[in-house]
Amino acid sequence: MFAVFKTGGKQYRVATEDVLKVDKIKGEPGEIVEFGEVLVVGGDSVKLGAPIVAGATVAAQVLEQGRGGKIIAFKKRRRKNSRRKIGHRQEFTLLRITEILTDGQKASKEVKPRPKRAPKPAVAADASEGATAESGGGSAKKAKKARAKVSASKTSASKASASKAPAKGKTAAAEGKKK
Repeated sequence: MFAVFKTGGKQYRVATEDVLKVDKIKGEPGEIVEFGEVLVVGGDSVKLGAPIVAGATVAAQVLEQGRGGKIIAFKKRRRKNSRRKIGHRQEFTLLRITEILTDGQKASKEVKPRPKRAPKPAVAADASEGATAESGGGSAKKAKKARAKVSASKTSASKASASKAPAKGKTAAAEGKKK
């Protein structure tokens, strides 16, 4: 089931358990708020409002009251020595939709416990890891790159020592000729 409701001059299409940001509304975190301006209620049959659906409400739990990122409004008039810089942070409310109600039902004021997802079985996880390692998964690639770096550093070190050895020999031969 879904619904389209209006708040803050904007419309939002939601289903139960959806999380969304809306313009700031009153409410403390953990509190249940209701929206009465429901424009559409859908599911098996769709109810369209003219302009709103009678008796329909959307209930949501307030998760957080916050402020968005800073937006800089910078205006400059060239060759006039005039500029203006203003920052703005829009306030928002983070909501989780708990219920979509029709026929004049009232929302429960208590937050229902959310259903917990069952963890994946360990056997399937082991099989998927082995498949990724054989097929060139991320962990196998990382290990291969690490080995390549180690071997590259060893070869560069051996080349450096090899290049020094003939130089010493040449200097010793040159010293022998000088004597």
